[in-house]
Amino acid sequence: MSDDDRQLGFETRAIHDGQDPDPATGAIITPIYQTSTFVQDAVGEHKGYDYARVGNPTRTALQTALASLENAAHGIAFSSGLGATTTLMHLVDPGDRVVLIADVYGGVYRMTSQVYEPKGYRFDYLPADAFARLDEHLDERTRLVWIETPSNPLLNVVDIAAVARATKAAGALLVVDNTFATPYLQQPLDLGADVVMHSTTKYLGGHSDVVGGFAATNDPSIAERLFFLQKSLGAVPGPFDSWLVLRGLKTLALRMQRHCENARAIASWLEGQPSVTQVLYPGLPSHPGHEIAARQMRDFGGMISFLTETEEEAVELVGRTRLFALAESLGGVESLIEHPARMTHASTADAPFAAPRNLVRLSVGIEAVDDLIADLEAALVPARSHAR
Repeated sequence: MSDDDRQLGFETRAIHDGQDPDPATGAIITPIYQTSTFVQDAVGEHKGYDYARVGNPTRTALQTALASLENAAHGIAFSSGLGATTTLMHLVDPGDRVVLIADVYGGVYRMTSQVYEPKGYRFDYLPADAFARLDEHLDERTRLVWIETPSNPLLNVVDIAAVARATKAAGALLVVDNTFATPYLQQPLDLGADVVMHSTTKYLGGHSDVVGGFAATNDPSIAERLFFLQKSLGAVPGPFDSWLVLRGLKTLALRMQRHCENARAIASWLEGQPSVTQVLYPGLPSHPGHEIAARQMRDFGGMISFLTETEEEAVELVGRTRLFALAESLGGVESLIEHPARMTHASTADAPFAAPRNLVRLSVGIEAVDDLIADLEAALVPARSHAR
């Protein structure tokens, strides 16, 4: 990305970077290059593309635009967030040690514990508060540190710059899963991370109609390796999926502003509800990571978790809402509610850091906030009556 590009605002880059009008037709929107192969002028002579697994112009536009939003020199798109995760795990070898935040996404834990550990990889999981003393937990075998901040599903916050310093001193790489925050709210590479990754299925796509993943870096050697792995492992997004995420980026800033606005109001309201025992939202002064989040984030995001008295109350509650749809995933324009212990994080059930059984997770959408609060209030009524 050139200096001129960096001078442009986030919203401008989201609409324009990598998305020049089509030179053949003048189309203002990047075309969907729905093709598996490209005709060559002669053997080995082509216009930058030869086979769609290796490269596609629609994917290139997405990679360029999203790398720009993360202030990255290189962006690599994948077929899913776990496709990106699988590829990033190939940066380490069997016998290497990887340190992860304990309340990592359940799909990542399933991968590390059931796919990679049997092959000789070593994974250690640290609670979020241990990252303040990360240097005490790193050794010469540590090759990779993996954090989510805010984390899924406990909304823990980690000081990215401090972790980056400790990781670099140990000679390891730092990967930050930025899915919850998005580049609009937080840019981990600017804080010292080596790689930032996303499930583009979530806020970047933003409309619950696509599955995808992404990784970005400023390190040319890491980028070269990831592009090779993208081509060789084959977890690439199709042109239509790339186009859907690219379209989502255009309204990311506007959507995130509304997600954050709604979430702040709902989190504050939840704190006053007698049947809610704790609200986990970085935007609340009561959150232990509030000050760090305020320092490294533009705003506090659209995800909220909260605890009820019992697991039974949590399970019944998620089945009573009407506007908050009971579903996995997050980051769409519509509001979602789920029970992590039985849904997205069921794979951690036997782990020491299993999702609390009485935890409810909200993905707050962009509907009218009064309607969303009314929906939650109606769903909480039976629990309040039971409490009395």
